[in-house]
Amino acid sequence: MNIYTSALARCRPTACDTPIYASLARPIARAHYKSSRFCTSSAPKMAAYRQANDWNAEQYSKFLGERTRPALDLLAQIQTERPLRVVDLGCGPGNSTEVLLNRWPDAHITGMDSSPDMVAKAQKTLPQLEFELGDLSTWTPSPGGPVDVYFSNAVFQWIPSEQRLPLVSRFLENQNSGGVFAFQVPDNYLEPSHAMMRETAVDGGPWTAVLKDRQPALAKFQSAQEIYDNLIPLCSSLNIWHTHYYHILDNHEAVVEWVKGTGLRPFIDPLSEENRKGFIQRYLQRLRRVYPVCVDGKVILKYPRLFVVAVRK
Repeated sequence: MNIYTSALARCRPTACDTPIYASLARPIARAHYKSSRFCTSSAPKMAAYRQANDWNAEQYSKFLGERTRPALDLLAQIQTERPLRVVDLGCGPGNSTEVLLNRWPDAHITGMDSSPDMVAKAQKTLPQLEFELGDLSTWTPSPGGPVDVYFSNAVFQWIPSEQRLPLVSRFLENQNSGGVFAFQVPDNYLEPSHAMMRETAVDGGPWTAVLKDRQPALAKFQSAQEIYDNLIPLCSSLNIWHTHYYHILDNHEAVVEWVKGTGLRPFIDPLSEENRKGFIQRYLQRLRRVYPVCVDGKVILKYPRLFVVAVRK
């Protein structure tokens, strides 16, 4: 069960605000097939995440419906009707790529990710599509014409803060007029779920010495005005909005399971098995203090996300 509220701020209007969820209900059709290409890079999930092991597609997929909903909400604001070429940047296990395929079954759709496990899962789920292994900070699309739509679901928060908007600009610069770059990122730096990670990391436990020089916390994402000021020179329109999702989870342990698939990983991956268990237990104790229990025993995890749809001028 999910509840959400949305606050919308538009910087120059888009051509149409009509929701297009109906088009997402079609059965999946096959996109143009190309054999998979896997680059030799073994880079972790985006450039900022140097200390972690490979991502775990199974852990990430425990809440796949909730993680896919923002992709649907982002796609609903893209007005492109018949793109020839679409790229899913940071495709994960293929859930966002499948959303794109539902919307544009005749497009040439490619997914890329830096996690071998994620790419393998995506390729198994959607064998008719092409998936690539690569580091987003250096990746470029293969020859074959301009990309009409770049789509990115919860990836750019992993890029070092000073590189995020220049990287978006680099992709936009190589698109034709009317090309779309759309992305959404979690915007939960100040949420208790993430503040308690940072607090646990420095609380003097045996993990503190390991984490002190690693800076596992991600930097807060740029503001709407920073995004606008950096991207508008390249864009005919920018659609920027913020949505709060309220995920109804079974208990506090479920909150831990949620973040173990994403934001908690830089904190626990560098630790020994014993220290990892100790960190999670201490973190869980803090979660119990800051997230009240509902009348039926469930816990509500508030999860803000920031959305941007940029159209190339």
